Amino acid sequence: MHNAGAAFRAAAGLGADAVLVSERCADPLYRRSVRVSMGTVFQVPWTRLPAWPEAAPLLREAGLHLAALALAEGAVPLDEFAAARPDRVALLMGTEGDGLSRRALAVADTVVTIPMAGGVDSLNVAAAAAVSLWALR
Repeated sequence: MHNAGAAFRAAAGLGADAVLVSERCADPLYRRSVRVSMGTVFQVPWTRLPAWPEAAPLLREAGLHLAALALAEGAVPLDEFAAARPDRVALLMGTEGDGLSRRALAVADTVVTIPMAGGVDSLNVAAAAAVSLWALR
């Protein structure tokens, strides 16, 4: 719930057009999410997507390039992706522990990673959302 609220706050502050949440995502209207978002869940348009096999084609039909954030062999560093970014991008972000499903990674147009230093392998999902949105602004 904290991460959902923080991701909405990043989306609002960094100019995302909308937030699309999966059916398994915490409820953005839960009071704790609203508080952490500083009310931006009421500012940023959002909707809950159907199950992934149904959602991916809908996003594609809307003209969105699906960029999955993941630690994966051959992933494109975020700065390189941002330098040549498509006009319309949907950032796919996974859960804290497991990350994105294999199905989500398989359907992504590009797998993107945030290069890390100091032996750290990843950021939490809210921080990754903020960094990615800033890079793609």
